[in-house]
Amino acid sequence: MSLIGDGLEKAVQKAFTRPAPKSAGAQMRYLVKQLKGTKAVAQTLRISQRTVERYVKDQIKKPRPDLAARLEREVKKRWQPQIRAKAKAKAASTGGIVIDTRARLGYTAPIGSTDQDRIRHLTVALPPQHAARLFDAQEAGAPDHQLQEIAAQALKEVYFQDGGRRAGSLEEVRLTDIEHLEFDL
Repeated sequence: MSLIGDGLEKAVQKAFTRPAPKSAGAQMRYLVKQLKGTKAVAQTLRISQRTVERYVKDQIKKPRPDLAARLEREVKKRWQPQIRAKAKAKAASTGGIVIDTRARLGYTAPIGSTDQDRIRHLTVALPPQHAARLFDAQEAGAPDHQLQEIAAQALKEVYFQDGGRRAGSLEEVRLTDIEHLEFDL
């Protein structure tokens, strides 16, 4: 996935009411149930169907690190879909989303402006419409650079222009060299 996409996913996962399965066998059994068969799980994880069956029967207990990461990612992607949808709907309609980032931020402004590109640490509450745009783009499979543009546009409106109260001549806000990024619903 991507840095911003992963951050959005982690924010949604904080809303889970039950922990996802931890052991490899429990994770495999969950995926087999969700995907309705060992063949589909094998294709998703890029392993053999027999290997999936051995994990389901607890004949193999410890997966390789790369398989363990894929397995955990696939389980979390499907875990508690109704709670996931409810958290996204709440953020997109009433709650908004908080972005905490340490990145190079700058904008195109008139000559002589003192606000050139520089590393800034911002924690900004974005209104629901920006959360909706981010989640909609993520659901549509937008690449990371497009999610960055949406986040930069949101920061432009909320932080740099103070929700429209400072309607300066900002043309573009750039969000690059992200060192830290975290979202919270």
